[in-house]
Amino acid sequence: MSIIHHIGLTGGIGSGKSTVASLLAARGAAVIDADAISRSLTAPGGRALEAIALCFGADMITPDGAMDRVAMRTRVFSDPQAKLKLEGIIHPLVGQVTQEQTQQAIDSGTTCLVFDVPLLVESGARWRQRVQHVLVVDCEVATQIERVMQRNALSEAEVQRIIDQQASRKQRLACADSVIYNQGINLEGLKREVDFWALRFGL
Repeated sequence: MSIIHHIGLTGGIGSGKSTVASLLAARGAAVIDADAISRSLTAPGGRALEAIALCFGADMITPDGAMDRVAMRTRVFSDPQAKLKLEGIIHPLVGQVTQEQTQQAIDSGTTCLVFDVPLLVESGARWRQRVQHVLVVDCEVATQIERVMQRNALSEAEVQRIIDQQASRKQRLACADSVIYNQGINLEGLKREVDFWALRFGL
């Protein structure tokens, strides 16, 4: 029976984590994207919509059948209890879908599961206990800001606000089993870094 590596991949916004996930997928890893799962739960037809409507009211569902993200963001920012209630709906469903996707990947014969979790550090034991190895994609905060400003057309203050809501760089590095330092290298250099770790993850 093949050994299956369980890798937790994380990094701050603008670190290049998504690019690393794509490069690992190209090497044959099964990437399970926690953010994508979470978004799917509140998209039209998503599994969380019924519970959200019951808890927060039908006006939190848009005419096209998705959660009203703007209204919900306003609600949870002003009401910590609302945030906890939303997390109480979303988190168990993310876990359920994650388990389903994990089993599908194992059944397909994968040797490496990569759990792409932007808030892995913030989640504490909930994600850490699922993985054998935490791979952090790291860069300078100034580089994060520059990349996200260019990519998302946001102001420096807006990007800094997002960064402030995430774990600090120091906290992520303290949780890392290994680090890809995505600073001052081009895509080819990043690919070489990913290839180095991919070999150790059985890819």
